[in-house]
Amino acid sequence: MYIAIMSALGLAAKPIITPLIHLISAPLMIPGGSLAGGLYMMWIALAIAIVKKPGAGFLVGLTQAIVMLSMGYFGNHGAVSLISYTLPGVMAEFVSLFFKNKGSLISQVFIVTAANVNGAVIVTIIVMRLATIPFIISLIAAAVSGIVGGIISYSIFNKLKKFRII
Repeated sequence: MYIAIMSALGLAAKPIITPLIHLISAPLMIPGGSLAGGLYMMWIALAIAIVKKPGAGFLVGLTQAIVMLSMGYFGNHGAVSLISYTLPGVMAEFVSLFFKNKGSLISQVFIVTAANVNGAVIVTIIVMRLATIPFIISLIAAAVSGIVGGIISYSIFNKLKKFRII
């Protein structure tokens, strides 16, 4: 149930956040997904912290990819969405293996940042094919966004524990 909820929240957040981020990213010529990605990837990290079982992050990413493709919403990435949604979940799972307490601030920040940077690498190499300098700027934006997303994810996790939802 938590995996489905986190997948849905990640998909629901994207159409709300993306236009707002593009207001900032377009004039700076930074890929919007890199800058906003931390706010999508935080749901993967939350699933990992809440479910506490291997594969939760991967399943969130895979579920999002399948829902996006089955709804016919291919966006700018087309079928690459299957990869660009799933592999960040795999990366989040991998990074989470290094942390005993997956709900701590440092683990949430690292998990979200790794997932977002992974997603940015996939999109900028496969879809956008950016040159070196824009690619590096995209990765820096992805890392900063991942840090912010990790802090927000940690905050949400603590609120859910405080109100005994989890």
